[in-house]
Amino acid sequence: MEFARLSILTLFCLAFVGISASPLSGEDYWQSIWPNTPLPKIFLDLLLPYGRTNSLPIRAEEMNQYSTLFFEHDLYPGKKMTLGNIQSLGKMVRPFIKPTQGVTDSIWLANKERQSLNDFCSSPTATGEHKHCVSSLESMIDHVISHFGTTKIKAISSTFVQNQDQYVVEEVKKVGDNAVMCHRLNFEKVVFNCHQVQSTIAYVVSLVAPDGTKAKALTVCHHDTRGMNPELLYEALKVDPGTIPICHFIGNKAAAWVSNHSNDHLCVI
Repeated sequence: MEFARLSILTLFCLAFVGISASPLSGEDYWQSIWPNTPLPKIFLDLLLPYGRTNSLPIRAEEMNQYSTLFFEHDLYPGKKMTLGNIQSLGKMVRPFIKPTQGVTDSIWLANKERQSLNDFCSSPTATGEHKHCVSSLESMIDHVISHFGTTKIKAISSTFVQNQDQYVVEEVKKVGDNAVMCHRLNFEKVVFNCHQVQSTIAYVVSLVAPDGTKAKALTVCHHDTRGMNPELLYEALKVDPGTIPICHFIGNKAAAWVSNHSNDHLCVI
């Protein structure tokens, strides 16, 4: 009888240890690194069962958020900004290389015959670019912490308003150099393309629409544009690669990870 009780106790202890040693969920992992910090809304889909959504995350009316190029000297209060000066969205997705046919468009289109996550995630990187596709919150956290070498980082995203393409700049704030950008790819499977391009500066630009609606625009300016698509630059700005810093807005379905030099918690705008 005593042996039976000991056996049951041993099994109970082993089961308890097994439960205690089980891997943390994505949200628990987040809280273990940044306690009492809410998980940013943009990353919530990484917690979905089976890692899939029932529809594409980027709607047609949001495309202009991702297809606007301008000069860095245009970032000043009072400047009028119109979203969407790029006709070919395919060129805008990977502006630093000329990708294989179908790979770029696969981010935007619902044509399953042309889409391939593997093609995109394994495609060559541009000069000075480091990229990594992640399909879990834990993978993203590990990637950005490894890149910066610290947990003192924060994520920032845009808050564009639907059906608003006309804005005036109210304020421009620099938030970091050489940010790691994590873009949600336009597939039902939840995957973010996290990449970092050298010689970049990230800003948060405060905007106001004609009706008074406020928005925040995550903005990245490239100071080394030698590898950019010349057709893209000529179409939007009538300039050649390598001549002048070029900036673009980042849509609502992406975030920039930057160093957090203050004592604030990690936050998302």
